[in-house]
Amino acid sequence: MSQAFTVEAEPREDFGKNSARRTRRAGRIPGVVYGGGGPVIPVAVDPEIIRDILHSESGHNSIFTLQVRGKAPSRAMIRDCQAEPVHGKLLHVDLVRIALDSKLKLKVAIHVTGEPEGVKLQGGIFEFMLREVEIECLPDDIPEAITVDVSGLTLGRQLRVADLPMGPKVKVLTDPGRVVAHVVTLKAEEEKPAETVEAAPAEPEVIRKGKAEVEGEEAEPAADDKKEKAEKKEKEKK
Repeated sequence: MSQAFTVEAEPREDFGKNSARRTRRAGRIPGVVYGGGGPVIPVAVDPEIIRDILHSESGHNSIFTLQVRGKAPSRAMIRDCQAEPVHGKLLHVDLVRIALDSKLKLKVAIHVTGEPEGVKLQGGIFEFMLREVEIECLPDDIPEAITVDVSGLTLGRQLRVADLPMGPKVKVLTDPGRVVAHVVTLKAEEEKPAETVEAAPAEPEVIRKGKAEVEGEEAEPAADDKKEKAEKKEKEKK
C-alpha cells in the first residue's frame, strides 16, 4: 500500500467541550494519537485531509505519515472518527501509530469485475453477498481491495471466500466457506388462482295454489253437485 498522505497535528493542552468547540471554530477538529509504544497525545488536525483519506481508494485502511509538532514522524492509520449525523461534518478522530513489523487485523473491500456467464447467457441474476473480508498482514502488505473476475460464474455456481485471489503475505480470517457471490434463477411469480365467480342464488320457485289449496278456504262445489241439490229441494216442496 502506497503512503500518499501526510497529516500534520498540533498538540492540544486544553480539554473539554468548550475547548473542542474553539478548535472546530478555528477550522480544525480535536483528535487523539495512541499506540505503537508511544504516549497518548491529544491533537488538533485539519478535517479536510482526514476526509480526503477516508474518501481515498484505501479508506480507513490508508497508512499515512503523521507529523505531530515537536515529535518524530510516524506512520499511522485512522482507527475511528465521529461525524455530525445530519450533514456529516467531522467532529473528532482517533489516530493509531503503526509498527512496521507488527501484523494488523483489518477488513478489506471486495471488488468484482466482468459480467457473469450465468447472467449474460443463461438469464440468471447475480447476487453480491459478501462485500468485505477480514485479513491479517503487515502494514506494507495491506491491499487496497481484493478484485475478482466473475465472468466465468455460471448459473447455480457460487464464489466463496476460499476462491478469492490472495497473495502469500495475506492471511484471510473470514470463514473460507462463506459465499461471496452467486448466480441464481429468476423465480417465476406464482400464478394466482382463477377467481371463481359465485353464482347468484336461484330465485325460489313460486307455486301457484288454487283457492281450494289456500289454507282456511273450502273448495267450491262442482256444477253436478249443484244440480243434484236443486232437484232434491224441488221434490221436497211437492
